[in-house]
Amino acid sequence: MAEELVNNNSIPVIAVTAAVGAVVFLFFLLCSIARKGNKDEAENENQDEVTKTEKSSGGKHKDSQKKSKSGDKGTSKKNVSNNFSHPWLSTTLKGHTGSVTCMDFSPNGKYLISTAQDRSIFLWSTKEFQQKVHKLIRGNVDLDEATHIAFSPDSRAFVVKLENENTLRIFRLGKKDDGSAVTMTQALDFPKKHTAEIISLAIASNGKFILTCFDDTKIILWNIKGEVIDTIDTRMMHNYYATISPCGRFVGVSGFTPEVKVWEVIFDKGGNYKESKRAYELKGHNSGVTSFSFSNDSFKVATVSKDGTWKLFNTGVKFELDQEPKLLYTGKLSEPMKLISLSLDGRTVALAGGTTLMIVNSSSGKVEEIMRDVHTEPICALSFDVSGKYLATTGDRFIQILHNITGYRATIQDLQEKERNATTAGMKDRLKQQIKEARDSLCIIMGNENGQAQNGQSK
Repeated sequence: MAEELVNNNSIPVIAVTAAVGAVVFLFFLLCSIARKGNKDEAENENQDEVTKTEKSSGGKHKDSQKKSKSGDKGTSKKNVSNNFSHPWLSTTLKGHTGSVTCMDFSPNGKYLISTAQDRSIFLWSTKEFQQKVHKLIRGNVDLDEATHIAFSPDSRAFVVKLENENTLRIFRLGKKDDGSAVTMTQALDFPKKHTAEIISLAIASNGKFILTCFDDTKIILWNIKGEVIDTIDTRMMHNYYATISPCGRFVGVSGFTPEVKVWEVIFDKGGNYKESKRAYELKGHNSGVTSFSFSNDSFKVATVSKDGTWKLFNTGVKFELDQEPKLLYTGKLSEPMKLISLSLDGRTVALAGGTTLMIVNSSSGKVEEIMRDVHTEPICALSFDVSGKYLATTGDRFIQILHNITGYRATIQDLQEKERNATTAGMKDRLKQQIKEARDSLCIIMGNENGQAQNGQSK
């Protein structure tokens, strides 16, 4: 009886215990749900705040994250596409991710080499200038960038000016062991001999010396081993530009004063440096000459000045007998031009100022073409190739390759004049064939209609 009572009394106790446990479990469950809801609400509020911030800042937060991942290569200015087009345009060389700082054609006519602010060095083949796709060989400047570049006479090496170090470095071009690709190898760094900024660089075609021009009044001549052979004081207050004549005989410099000073660089019979002797001056400008350019035989020099004119001189004189260079032509500029390049045959003059390019017939002085917005940034370099068929310009991430149409036209006119003066039938036939080839080339470049029109003008 007592046992039965115990069993009967335990039933309510168990029921109460179970009920209390259920209540406790339900309480903890509700607390957990409440905590999760508060957390989700807080996260949603934070996300809403971030979204509002991004909207108010135009998405700058996400943009900054993207930039931090991709690095700081280039700016929006440099990423602007160059949409320049013109009937004379042969092609546009693309590949550099920074603005191109300098370029140079190889003496053998096979290559164009270019440097850029992205520390890259590109080697292009001139055979592909009329193609849409261009292969290139890439090199790099370690821990620096190159702002000036010049090919060696044998086209197997080149020298650059290092921007940060303000010195020169020689690279050698070679091939892999299997001959599959061209390589660029650092060969020699020149010692730093002057603290002023290097503004011009050139290598003599005879391979005997290298020129560096500084933005004060100094010029240094080096041998190919990186040894100083002479230092020249130009006494021009500030140098603007300097180069070596294509024949390798002369060094010219322009600056704050309104003339171009030219020295003859003399070596003895054993090939040892002897002296640099003043040869002549190009006079006539009223202000500083910002740039100048020699023809291939060094008998013509084109100059451009801050005075708003450009000039062409005949320098094929006997300066040893105190003969002065002769002024052939003075052209007035309708807008400022800072750069000038004379084709090696002396028939075409190219001038550049800002993003504008002007092409002139050097014989007549006639302006044949003015091209605007050739680049998205000011043109910093322009040069004719050794054949005279192309003109290269740069100023942004691209290099524009233009046909030298003025050169073709001048060549046809020159050949026609020779044909009229020819004394033998054989000579006349050869000249007629050359005229036909020049006309055909011009016809292909400009299109049949323009080419035929040019042929008609030439007859």
